[in-house]
Amino acid sequence: MLIDLHAHVIPGELEPVGSGDQPGPHTEHSADDETIRLLVNGRGMRFPASRYFFSSEARLEALEANGVDAEVVSPMPPLLDYTLPAAEGRELSRRVNEFVVQICQAAPDRMLGMGMVPMQDLELATKELAEVKALGLRAVEITSNAAGISIGDERCYEFFAEAERLDLPVLVHATAPTFMDRLPRASGASFAVLIEQAVGATSVIMGGLPERCPNLRLCFTHGGGGIAAMVARAHYFWGGTWDEAPAERPTEGPSPAEVARRYFYDAHPIDHRVFRLMIDTLGAGQLVVGTDFPAMPREEPCGRTLYGMDLPAEELDQITWTNAFRFLGIEPPAR
Repeated sequence: MLIDLHAHVIPGELEPVGSGDQPGPHTEHSADDETIRLLVNGRGMRFPASRYFFSSEARLEALEANGVDAEVVSPMPPLLDYTLPAAEGRELSRRVNEFVVQICQAAPDRMLGMGMVPMQDLELATKELAEVKALGLRAVEITSNAAGISIGDERCYEFFAEAERLDLPVLVHATAPTFMDRLPRASGASFAVLIEQAVGATSVIMGGLPERCPNLRLCFTHGGGGIAAMVARAHYFWGGTWDEAPAERPTEGPSPAEVARRYFYDAHPIDHRVFRLMIDTLGAGQLVVGTDFPAMPREEPCGRTLYGMDLPAEELDQITWTNAFRFLGIEPPAR
């Protein structure tokens, strides 16, 4: 069995919210191809979305073609537009959430949904979590910073505490880097997303949230932005030892590596070397398959690289399906 925890949708028909001269994300029909929708905003974005983003029939076809048993669908990151006024952000979130519910209804055993909330207003976003839960959505998706605020910042604690209380897991998606002025725009974006995700993950791991919300389930996309390569160095500065040996000096709290392993991480398993590092550092019990489909293509069949790594059967089962159910808080089905 294989579950894709990281797959995106865009409503095929989404009207702009508000009446400002810079409307938030909405969709338009393509003049050249009826099977395409353009995801547009008032700041120049024109993202062409294939039918896989908005057609349940197309998504089911892709699941069959890619060898995926089920997928967890979440809003495409540009839909999480935290520049909008809070009320408009709430309206946009509710419209997108209703679409997610609708597309999943076509095959509820094969498509599970995540919602979104207006993180530009943390108090409002916290209240909206109950709405996400009431719709039957399985999790909520946020970005790696909340309108420029690191998600490990104390101002975000109440939001995460409410998600923990509602037993609503949180997918943290890398987007909206705050430092693009320091990178070449033509080629730096793919690196920037990963760096931004690493900043978000680090702010959580080192910011006190794990102790305050011990039962909160978080999953960081894109392997946490390479966090597996960073926790070894963090462990040394915490305890003064190599290879995660026991600390040789007085320490406070758990090792950063231990804290990192409280959370889940998805990875598009297209490079066995990266996946091996993640297994060795973060543990097979915390990894899930996440492909970013259809923003990125899936391997055919999905997980081909992962299946070729000769992993023990228990580890392979954890990564391909049981960890996804653990993150979502769902009892795994019998195989």
